[in-house]
Order: sequence, then structure tokens, then C-alpha cells
Amino acid sequence: MATAADSLALAAQARRSYVERLLSGVPSVVHAVEDGARLLATQSAEHSLQYKRRDVATDLRKASPTWPNGIISALRGALVSGMVSASRPGDLPPPGRTNPGMSLVDDDTIETEILSSRLALAMMDRASWEFTDLRSRMSALEKRDELDTNDVLRPHVLARIVTSTWRSSTLTQDAWRTLQVVLHEEFAHFAEEAYHETNRWLIQQRVLPEIDLRPFIRRTRNSYVLPASGGAGSSPGPASGTPSSLGRLGTVGEETRMMTRAGGFARGSDHAEAVLGRLNKLIGRQVPDFAGTTPMPAASAGLKAAISEAQQGIQRRLSSTTSGGVVTGARAADEPVSTPALLEEMHQRKQALKKAATTPVERATIEIVALLFQSILMEERIPAVVRVWFARLQMPVLRVAVSEPDFFATVDHPARRLIDRMGACVMGFDATSRAVADTLEKEIKRVVQVVEAYPDTGRRVFQTVLTEFEKFLEHYFKNENETTRKGVSLAQQVEQRETLAIQYTIELRKMLNEVPVQEGVREFLFHVWADVMAMTAVKYSAQGVETKAMKRVAADLIWSASAKVSREERAEVIRRLPPLLKTLREGMDHAGIATDKQDEHIQKLNNSLAAAFTAKTAAIAPERLEELMGRLETLEELLPDNTDDLEIDESLVLDLSGHESSELEVVGEGGSMPTPAMLAWARELQVGGWYMLDYRNRNEAVQLVWQGMRRQLTLFVSPHGRGILFQQNRLAAFLQAGLLVPAQDESLTVRATRSALAKLDVDPTRLLN
Repeated sequence: MATAADSLALAAQARRSYVERLLSGVPSVVHAVEDGARLLATQSAEHSLQYKRRDVATDLRKASPTWPNGIISALRGALVSGMVSASRPGDLPPPGRTNPGMSLVDDDTIETEILSSRLALAMMDRASWEFTDLRSRMSALEKRDELDTNDVLRPHVLARIVTSTWRSSTLTQDAWRTLQVVLHEEFAHFAEEAYHETNRWLIQQRVLPEIDLRPFIRRTRNSYVLPASGGAGSSPGPASGTPSSLGRLGTVGEETRMMTRAGGFARGSDHAEAVLGRLNKLIGRQVPDFAGTTPMPAASAGLKAAISEAQQGIQRRLSSTTSGGVVTGARAADEPVSTPALLEEMHQRKQALKKAATTPVERATIEIVALLFQSILMEERIPAVVRVWFARLQMPVLRVAVSEPDFFATVDHPARRLIDRMGACVMGFDATSRAVADTLEKEIKRVVQVVEAYPDTGRRVFQTVLTEFEKFLEHYFKNENETTRKGVSLAQQVEQRETLAIQYTIELRKMLNEVPVQEGVREFLFHVWADVMAMTAVKYSAQGVETKAMKRVAADLIWSASAKVSREERAEVIRRLPPLLKTLREGMDHAGIATDKQDEHIQKLNNSLAAAFTAKTAAIAPERLEELMGRLETLEELLPDNTDDLEIDESLVLDLSGHESSELEVVGEGGSMPTPAMLAWARELQVGGWYMLDYRNRNEAVQLVWQGMRRQLTLFVSPHGRGILFQQNRLAAFLQAGLLVPAQDESLTVRATRSALAKLDVDPTRLLN
């Protein structure tokens, strides 16, 4: 039986194994970054950006071997102790903390800390499960809950080494930001592989072998998704520096399509609840009185006053900023809000709030909300022009969190949902379009100001403005957004036409149920002419002359196909037949039916009419025929007012490809057989969210802008205004196959919660300080 000393020795050996793998891999990962830099330099971009990329590639080559040697030197120091002190890789404090002897931190240090934090998050995005398994095995060996703050196994320690040695090798922060997508990709894969191999070694030593070794997909490094030049928001997909695995192409994209998806994001509600659960568990260890689902007493008078004072201060600070040209006026294109300055101000206000707090629970709540908003304000995909309004939500959210601790326990708290809904929209809106940005910004501004105006209403005000924001989105995409307005109008016409076609088919079936109509004519009326009448009704109105003409054609066809036993009746059929066939072709042509299909339908109808001439069909009584014609004339009066029970699917209506146009594509094939879970997910997608769509040899960002009744039809629009329309089953099939994936790996608040957890893992005592 292994002794405690044996277990500790095995843990130390595992750390050495991990560090040795990093040391052996440093030259390769640096070489991969250099290759990525050269690849970026060859890709098309704005003239200035292309020059910058070329300069960075040259600077990176000049910095070798200084940068990799610095990484190796820092890692070697951890071979014996397994620890890396904060002072060794550049005197940087742990992420999220300032040096204790300093009241202010210079912008350069804060910027480097931000870059380090983002790299650590990118590593955790890729390697979270491998790291969790490794941490569990090390905890079992060392008999403790958490790794040391400066443990070399922690992602933020490696990230701090990489960023600080980058700076000490004369490479600039601007150069890092230019290569950020490459650096995140390569070092995230580098860390994941090291964790994976260390887990493999520990399994061979029989350490928690019941935790299976996860599959590790090795891949070539040949493709990076780059943000469109033009500033934040101009690219709907993940922007530069965004460590989202869904934002990559090539073999990396193949990996992400194998991820389990549920809910509204690539990582679903189970993942979100797990993140919140871990947060509450960590808080509970430091603050035993904290319970995310237990009602808490009202905040102390001192804290209430401090929150109000902080909110007024933030309003004054940011209002003067917006009126000074940073947000309004010149639109902040050349003068965005300074994130380091904003974060520093938020930090100072947090300290003042903590001094006013009277209980550990209040201090912990203040710290967590501050960490959440620190992450949100560091999110590069939120344009600076909108980021300022998110900053103003911090105090209202804190006021709710202090009194409603379930804000930290449930994913559906209205304050969380509001932030997530606004974030999902603005992290993809087109900042190059003044009208689009203005409209969204004004609505977000209105929402924030309403929340600020009702400080004592708790979650009710958040729920109210959330409902209003969702109604705004529906109106916005339908009426105000020039890119989406045309597509929504076309999609609504398609839905109206399909709905009418279904209703016409149902009523025609009822009418002809007891009438001896030849089967070929019956099928034509149900499957073809009902759609022609619906299309005409949408275009010319239900009572239009053209629509009435299409109904008369249906009546003439029924009469022509009934038995003709007298010479006079046959002569009448012959006289009516040419104009009848001409009108049938015109109707099918307007409905978008191909010529060969028209020929096929006409041939079948000719066979039915020939059968009528030979009197092989039953005759329709004159009074019955008169009744049918009257009912066709007033068909709309028979249609039900409530269409909620109608289902637009492929078994009831024609292939929607007949609705194709240069401005609207209808997805009629592709995907995999959807599971019930995928069908449920298809019904949960929300208007405003951005997705990556792989369709017709294009992989592009699209935004969900419209959903029909009962979400039977869903419209996505590309940044260039092309609409892509899905039926519900086909949408689920694309989700199932990974051909449609959320551009956001997880919601904004879940990501912020994970960022907070990463900082609290480093120093959980900050909850009480």
C-alpha cells in the first residue's frame, strides 16, 4: 500500500514530467507561432494591417532565441519545486491583483496582465477537461482541495511566463495583439497536450484510473480565422484574441463540431449550471454563510448608500465621457474608452464599497460582481461604444445580487439573461454601419437608463427591460436594419404562403371528400394548385382578381375531369381546354415550378381528362358542382383564425426551394438526422444571436433575425444581406451535423463567471479582503 510519502513523491514526479514536456516542446510551439505569423503576413488585409503583420513576423524572428530561452529559463526554475514565483517571470502579480506596495499600477503592467489573463482563458477553453482531471489526480495524491497559487500546473502560471518573457525580449504588446489569435491557438494546444500526456503518465501509475483518459485530437496548424479589418464588431465571428474554439476553421473546426451542444450556446445549460455550481462551492468554503439560493437580509444602510454613491459617480464619469466625444459625436472610432483606466476606476470603487460592507457575504458579493464586470469590460468583441453601457450596469446588478443571491445560482435570473441577450447581439453587430450601431446603442442606452431609474425594484425591472429588448429586436430586424429588412419580409411572405397552402389543402380535402374526383386531379389540387392559389393570394390579396381567377381554374378543372357522357359536354371541354391549360402553366410558372415538372403535371392531367372522355369516372351532380364552385369562391371564410397548431414541415408542403431568389436561399438538404434534443435546441435559438454556417461551400457568420410562428421557420442573414431560411427539422439537422454552430462558445455571463473562478482559484482570500 502506497504511503503518504510515496504519494507526494509521485505528485512531484508528475510535476517534473509536466515541466519536462513543456521544456521539450517550447522550440516547437515558438516555431509554430513564427509559422503562423508568416501565414498571417501572406493573407489579404488592409494595407496598414498587412504591413503591421509583416513587421511583427520580422520582429518575432529577430527576437529568437531570446523569447524561447526566457520561457525555458523560467520553466527550469520549477523543475525542483514545481512552483514559479510571481517575481521570476517579470515581477507580475497574479492576474486580477495589484502589487501590495503600490496604490496605482502603470498602464503597461495592466495591459500585460490583461494579455496574460486572456491567454490563460484561451488555455482553459481548450484544456479545461484535461486540467480538471489532472487537478483531481494531484489533489488525490497530495490530499488537499486546491493547487498552490503559483503551482506550475496552473494555466495562468504558464500564461504569465509566456507574456512576461515576450515583453522582456523587446517584443511589444501591440505585436502580441496582432498575433493574438495565433498565440492563443498554439499555446492552448501546447498546454492541452502537456496536460494530456501528464494524465496518461499518472494513469499508468494507477492514479485515479477510473477517470478515463480523454481522446486527444492532434491536428495540423494551417488555418486561422481572422477578424475583418474595421474595428470591433465588424466581424460577427470571434474577434482577434477571442479564445473561442468555434472561431477556427480547418481541422480545428472539425474538432469543435464533435462537441456536445445544448441550449443556446455551444456549451449548453448543463455547462452553465456546472460553472455556477463550482462558483458557489468555492464561495461557500471561504464564506460559510453564503448560500446562493437562500434569501439574504437586506443590505446594510451603509452599503446601500455606498452603492448609490458609486452609481452616481460612474454615471458622471461615463456621461462626461460620452458627451466628450469618446462615445457619441465621432462615435469613438478613433478614441475608444480606455479599458485599463475604466478597470482601475472600477477597482477603486470596489474597495470603497468593501469598506462600507458590514458582513463577509456582502464583501464576497461585491468582489464577485466586480470580477464578472471586469471580464465583461475586457471582452474585445463588445465594441467600446457599447462597453460603456455595460459598465453602468455593474451597480444595479450588485444591488440585485446583494438582495437576491440566486443571481449566482441560477442561469435564468433576468439580470443574467439581459446581459447575455445584449451581449449576444452586440458582439457581432456591424460597426461599419452607422445606422445599425446607432439603433442598437440607443436601445441599450435606454435599457440601462431604465434599470438605473428604478433602483429598488429588484429583478422586476430587469425582467421588464428584457421583454422590451426582445420586442425591440423583432421590430429592429423587421423594420430598421437595412441588411435584414428585405430578408425578413421575404421570409414572412414564405411563411404566409406556406400557411395558406396548408390551409387551402385542408379545406380542399374537406370539400372533395364526398365528391367523385379523379385521383390525378385530386393530387394536383392538393399538392400543386393549393400552393399556386396561396402564392397568388400573398401577392395580390385573397380577394384580388388574380386570386379569384386561380380559384375558378380549380373549379373548371374539377368540372373538366368529371364524366362527360354527352356530345355537348365533350365539345365544351374541348373548347375550354386550351385556355385552361394555359392558365395552369402560368400559375405553376408564377409559383416557381420548373418547366419539366410542369410538363409532368400537365401530362397527368391530360390522362385524367382522357378518362373523363371515356366516361370511366363518376359524374358530379350539377347542384353539387355548383356548391363546390361557391365554396371555392369564398374559401378564405372557411380558414381558421388560429394558425398556432399548423406545422410547416416537409411532409405537408412542397419543397421550399421554389422560394429561392437572389436575396433568399432556402435550405432544402444537408445535415444529419436530428435527435429530439436537437429539435428542442432548434426551438430555443434566440433572435439576435450569431452563428457560423457551413453551407454551399461557404463558411460564414450569420445572424438569426426572424422566427415564424411556433418557430417552424427560422431566418438567418449574412453581413452582406443574403437570407438563409430553414424549416425547423432542417435547422435541427444542421445543428446535429455541426454545420451550424454558435459563434459564442458560451454566454457572456458564464464566460465572465469562469474568468472570476480562475482568479478566485489563484487567491480565494480576496473574497474576504
